[in-house]
Amino acid sequence: MATEVLALPRYVGRWFLDATSHVGRVAMMVADLVRSLNEVRIWVPRMFTEAWNIGVGSLFIVLLISGFAGGVTALQARYQFTGTIPVYYLAGVIVESIVLELGPVLTGLILAGRIGARYAAELGTMRVTEQIDALESLGRSPSSHLIIPRVIAGLIMIPVLTVFADVMGIGAGWFSMKLVLPITDSDFAYGARTFWRSFDATYSVVKAFFFAACITVISCYMGFNTQQGAEGVGRSTTGAVVSSSVMILLLDVVLTKLLLNQ
Repeated sequence: MATEVLALPRYVGRWFLDATSHVGRVAMMVADLVRSLNEVRIWVPRMFTEAWNIGVGSLFIVLLISGFAGGVTALQARYQFTGTIPVYYLAGVIVESIVLELGPVLTGLILAGRIGARYAAELGTMRVTEQIDALESLGRSPSSHLIIPRVIAGLIMIPVLTVFADVMGIGAGWFSMKLVLPITDSDFAYGARTFWRSFDATYSVVKAFFFAACITVISCYMGFNTQQGAEGVGRSTTGAVVSSSVMILLLDVVLTKLLLNQ
């Protein structure tokens, strides 16, 4: 017991050094991305391919999850508030819940698993099979060929998917409310307009943009620094999904405090 207590400062110090090392290497990777942005002819065609893969490949699962989220939100709102407040208030609760929280956060977590895992596995496999080393030996920049297209595509498409998720969630919530409550379309529209602020849509897109940066940068970093063969690829993939998901939840708290509770 005494040995474990004495070893605790060593473990904390090692964790702190590892965390500091990761932060420094991520900052260096981001600086290299900025320097390589002038190689437009290289990364733009690849960016369109990645954007198509993210947008079209993820659209169905994003709409499915947001539809279920909207339906469940409507059913829970009906369970909690029926009989205590006017029914059109529930429309405001559903719309604000979807746009401010569920749409961007659920989309971010889904894409952290789908896009983050794929990026980390692709780049990790290229690293352990020495394809990235071959690229560097030819004098080509791995940033402009491999990382910038993925990051830019994510920054563009993830906010777009979040907008689709918001619309689908609101539509599913609207449909679910009409099934379980005597609410008309006019009541729902009136309740939604009563609580709507023009900044709400901007806030949803801003959150999605930060989540996109988190997913793409972390997953590319984890994959690009993969070591130790197939085992390392698996470890990088898992680490990318877990780290991206935790950072999304942390950013959710920080952005809510900064943008809505000034």
